[in-house]
Amino acid sequence: MFGNIVALLGALMLLPALAWGQGAIGTVGKVGCLENPKKISRLEITQPGVYENFLLDGRGAGGNLVKITADHVTVRHCEIYGGSGNAIGVFGANVVIENCRIHHMLSGTFKEQNDAHGIAGRWGSVVIRNCDIGLVSGDCIQFDPDRASSGSVTIERCHLWTGPLPAAAAGFKAGERPGENAVDTKTKADGPRCVLKISRCLMNGFNQPAQIQNAAALNLKENVDAEVRECVFHDNEIALRVRGPGKRGGAHVSVVDCALYETLSGVRAEDKIEQLKLLGLGFGRGVGERIRFVNGKASAGYENKGEHTAPAMELLLQKGFTTP
Repeated sequence: MFGNIVALLGALMLLPALAWGQGAIGTVGKVGCLENPKKISRLEITQPGVYENFLLDGRGAGGNLVKITADHVTVRHCEIYGGSGNAIGVFGANVVIENCRIHHMLSGTFKEQNDAHGIAGRWGSVVIRNCDIGLVSGDCIQFDPDRASSGSVTIERCHLWTGPLPAAAAGFKAGERPGENAVDTKTKADGPRCVLKISRCLMNGFNQPAQIQNAAALNLKENVDAEVRECVFHDNEIALRVRGPGKRGGAHVSVVDCALYETLSGVRAEDKIEQLKLLGLGFGRGVGERIRFVNGKASAGYENKGEHTAPAMELLLQKGFTTP
């Protein structure tokens, strides 16, 4: 049933059905399980290695359905759904999560949502590649909810999304739109900056009316150095919420060759953000306010060059921004 739901939502969100080029945005090829997956309800990974082709139904369980405590782990071609906690919790270093489908991680109700993230855990040379993550009541990806680690996270060729539930699930009704952000950053207040790199991702649907304030695809804050490159944002209240100094530091953000569509606010820059580089930012149909400054203008580290009208979104998703 869940596979049919995800396929239907993909069609409704106008994802192109034509062949994808190498420069395409979002997932490519086979995402999710291969033939004859192993069906389980929880997976704890305590040894390095490759863990592949699991179909994991959490059956309402909390905690981390997949818990990774070992270093040098690859999780590949899995489908994870049906929990009330996190689909994957990363507590090891040098972890790769690729070609996985995560959905229906739901806790609470639409009016009182609790965090159930797609992928969460600790910074530490983590790569999330070619994954489809949607319909979660927290963030699709959040590092580090405990604010106890430093390191890097790379997210590439992913589809991070939410939308109206086609059928009632957990404590949510059909038509309600769960979720907070596609990506949310939390860090230690001191020490080296965490490094976040996001490229060639599609992020859409973070437009939950009357549910949370300032719903945003990207919520980039605290002691992080973030680069967002060749990404497409669609149907969001805010595409990029970038936040300056606070008690846990402020984000340094670079946005390169990205495009925004059907968005109430394109870039919301808060609290006199120290470094914000907007290079080659394209604005397509349905964008309200392009750039908004809240609680003061950006500092001398603000730069906006190459702003332009974005091409048709469907073409950009198929062909990408540049020739690979």
